[in-house]
Amino acid sequence: MISFSLPPLREELAIAAGPRLADGQPSWTLHDPVRNLFFQIDWPNFELLSRWHLRDPRALLAQTGRETTLHLDGAALDDLLRFLNENQLLQPAPGMAPLLADARRKRRGSWAQWLLHNYLFLRIPLFKPDRWLAWLLPHVAFLLTRNFLRWTVLAGLTGLVCVYREWERFSSTLMDTLTWQGMLAYGVAIVFAKACHELGHALTAKHYGCRVPTMGVAFLVLFPMAYTDTNEAWKLPRHTQRLAIAGAGIATELAIAAWATLAWAWLPEGAPRQMAFLLSTTTWISTLAINASPFMRFDGYFLLSDWLGMPNLHSRAFALARWDLRERMFALNEPVPEHFPRHRHNSLILFAWGVWLYRLVLFLGIAALVYHFFIKAVGILLFAVEIGWFIALPLMHELQAWRTRWPAIKAGRRARRSLLLVALLGALCLVPWPGRIFGAGLLQPREQMTLYAPPRAMLEAAPPPDGSRMAAGQPLLRMTSPDLDLRNAATGARAGTLSWQSAAAGLDAGMRKDWQVLDEKLAYARAEQSTVQADAGRYAPLAPYAGTLVDADPDLRPGDWLKNQEPLGELISDERWHVVTYVDEDDVQRVRQGDRGLFIADGLAGPAVRLTVAAIDRDASRTLNEPELAALFGGHVLVHEKNGLFYPDRAVYRVVLEVEGEKPVALRVLRGRIAIAGAWEAPALRYVRSALAVVWREAGF
Repeated sequence: MISFSLPPLREELAIAAGPRLADGQPSWTLHDPVRNLFFQIDWPNFELLSRWHLRDPRALLAQTGRETTLHLDGAALDDLLRFLNENQLLQPAPGMAPLLADARRKRRGSWAQWLLHNYLFLRIPLFKPDRWLAWLLPHVAFLLTRNFLRWTVLAGLTGLVCVYREWERFSSTLMDTLTWQGMLAYGVAIVFAKACHELGHALTAKHYGCRVPTMGVAFLVLFPMAYTDTNEAWKLPRHTQRLAIAGAGIATELAIAAWATLAWAWLPEGAPRQMAFLLSTTTWISTLAINASPFMRFDGYFLLSDWLGMPNLHSRAFALARWDLRERMFALNEPVPEHFPRHRHNSLILFAWGVWLYRLVLFLGIAALVYHFFIKAVGILLFAVEIGWFIALPLMHELQAWRTRWPAIKAGRRARRSLLLVALLGALCLVPWPGRIFGAGLLQPREQMTLYAPPRAMLEAAPPPDGSRMAAGQPLLRMTSPDLDLRNAATGARAGTLSWQSAAAGLDAGMRKDWQVLDEKLAYARAEQSTVQADAGRYAPLAPYAGTLVDADPDLRPGDWLKNQEPLGELISDERWHVVTYVDEDDVQRVRQGDRGLFIADGLAGPAVRLTVAAIDRDASRTLNEPELAALFGGHVLVHEKNGLFYPDRAVYRVVLEVEGEKPVALRVLRGRIAIAGAWEAPALRYVRSALAVVWREAGF
């Protein structure tokens, strides 16, 4: 127990009553006006601080025991003294100036640490709005009334009903704004919405009598966002008042969204309606996706923290989750950082893991954006800084905590089981496992021909029925064309006339001088006649191979006129069938000729077909020749379309698999799912290979 005189508290500190804590005990708020910091004090610590003037530890504890129902010991006083000292709430003793200066230098760190902290998070105050807010508040006080809230809810519901009824027009308007000009307009709308968001915080805080010292811009990893200093909300004694200030920004944006949605439904076409659309979409999305999230220290976090009555929610949940992890892995039997009811205890642990996973994905994404939008060398440096600070550093701190507890960890049986399990999982990631390569495929014959109607054709005879067997050289269709018959007759007559004139030129001296010209005209006429005869072959196509005629139109009758390029059927070869698929560059090296595969048609339209890999393209496909395999049409290959062609978004290789045994019982091309039994591979090898490929590719800056 402390045996010396207690140091005095700083004279400028102020204390005020706060809301009740989750366990029902009263709380107080200790305010440090120099740094504008607030500290929540529970009942035992308040009783100790209210008697701090005694300065004698024994007398202080004795008087607390006589005047209250509390029975505190020296440990409670030691904890309070440590808290006051760490947060610089005590008057410095004589000779403490060098120590305080040294502590200040350590907090500031080196210039490199200053640069790092300002890159990760920088806050720039722009103006002091308190006096202006005091003037503005009476003019907009109606916005804080219940009547305005009721009208806003009614407006939002009415707007949503109108959007539901006109959803096609609403969604088409959204697509029309996805341009550079639209993105610029969205940026202006977001800036306006966020300015109103911060103004909502400030006006609500001023409404409850709090001072708003600054408003400005903060940068989180160079990403700008507005901020408002509403720390004085901690002075408010009522829990609901703090919640109102924390949720005022979200409520402001939702109000803008509600009225803007209603305005879009009621306004005529024009610039005001377009502006209402931009505000309605940006505010709904931004406030729900960003500000309402409790995983970052935005409004959603403070709302959840105040609702649960748990200041510093993140750090307390993190401490509990780290303790839980160590106990599950090593059974150290350490005291729990804080005691909560069982349901809240488990919820806080799950919440901490959710925050960690969310931040892992978020900061990896931000690091990738920083890399791509900066100069390569600077981008790599900033990428490394973010990965190190947000991911590697917390892991290192946890490993250091394990190192300090290593004697206890080594002595426990749970630790040996946990380490064995970790080693087993690591081995499973490094040992090759059998794997399957999945995708979409097309079951089709080696040869297939689609029959199209030639220009100005009339059906002369009924086509063979669907499913007819056709021999090689057998006529498939018989069509005629009056235009073609006329051309054939005209070219034949012209060729006959020129042939007679050319033969007679040798006997007639007057025509002999035109003999060479007549021969040239005759050659041209015969060539034209051959062209007409070749065109006539299109009106009576022959089967180039033996096969089955499918997809023939049963409604066609002799005498029907056909539209140019109208599909009339498809001739499928009787030869062996195969399956065509595409494999991406990460998996193609696991596929070898002779590997087994399995094809199952979509909708179980045919039997399962066993396959064997027959051919693998050596080069990546520049275009996708089988559109049915594109993701746009239900396949698995991500593509983008340009001028009627489909270009893969990433490198894919065409793979052909032969059907084993007899051809499947199918009369048409089928799309389905395909699985290829590729080479065995360790699960971790794919990620290591991808990481090395990225490093190798990006090292060429």
